[in-house]
Amino acid sequence: MAETNKKQGTPEIEETLSKNEAFVLKYKNYIIGAVAVLLLCIVGYFLVKNSTAEKFQKDSTEMAKAQEYFSQAVISGDADLFNKALNGDSIHSGFLAVAGNSGKAGNVASLYAGICQARLGNYEEAAKLIEKFDGDDEMVSPAALGALGNIKASLNQLDEAVELLKKAAAKADNNALSPQFLIQAAQILESQGKKEEALKLYEKIRDDYQEWTRNNAIENFIERAK
Repeated sequence: MAETNKKQGTPEIEETLSKNEAFVLKYKNYIIGAVAVLLLCIVGYFLVKNSTAEKFQKDSTEMAKAQEYFSQAVISGDADLFNKALNGDSIHSGFLAVAGNSGKAGNVASLYAGICQARLGNYEEAAKLIEKFDGDDEMVSPAALGALGNIKASLNQLDEAVELLKKAAAKADNNALSPQFLIQAAQILESQGKKEEALKLYEKIRDDYQEWTRNNAIENFIERAK
């Protein structure tokens, strides 16, 4: 499964771009990696929200070892650690087992499991898991949408990828994430020959996220799309 999926999506898109621009479309690494880091930073808050102290303790304990493996995997990039975080070891459950539960733990575990699957190259499984995630956190939710958009692009489901990335940008509405989502969406549109739609997104980046554009050559993208 992983080997088949890796051959779809990303190579076709990146071949249409110049070498100095292709870094923006490293789907499984940039946005998916960003979600992984965000999860490490704020998952405690996400679990405790609307949870009793007893339930929070239970949820946290249930995922503790998987989170430990996940943290090590994010730092090292070790696929074996992502696999252990996903599937567990001989003693501890992984995120997949917890993802089947109801409540906050199961919800967050679905996102964790989806990121693990994506980092292992299992994009179809990753998409199914992340689609189960339901959250309203102002950082994790748009990043999760962006990760899902990147996964869809890796599956060559480009129209859906564009819509997810645009939705992620609108939901984030900040200079840190929104321009990255929009520029990815625009480049996918360019790869499809939809230059007018791509141009509108590039111009939106220039007009709405001026702080970001000061350090990035957005005019070059605009001129190319024209």
